[in-house]
Amino acid sequence: MEKILRELLTIKELAERLKIKPSWIYAKTRERGEGTIPKIKVGKYIRFDESEVLQWLKEKQHNEN
Repeated sequence: MEKILRELLTIKELAERLKIKPSWIYAKTRERGEGTIPKIKVGKYIRFDESEVLQWLKEKQHNEN
């Protein structure tokens, strides 16, 4: 099975695409347990797959309604 490599975003890049403050994303990355923001740790760096984050936001919104 071939996996398509997607561009990984930094906190700043993700915040710009979502039009939110980076501090909100930083706060979400500190949460633990199920239902936390999907992230990828690359050494000491945190990166995000935009499509996974958008799916997470949709699920979070659905669960709150």
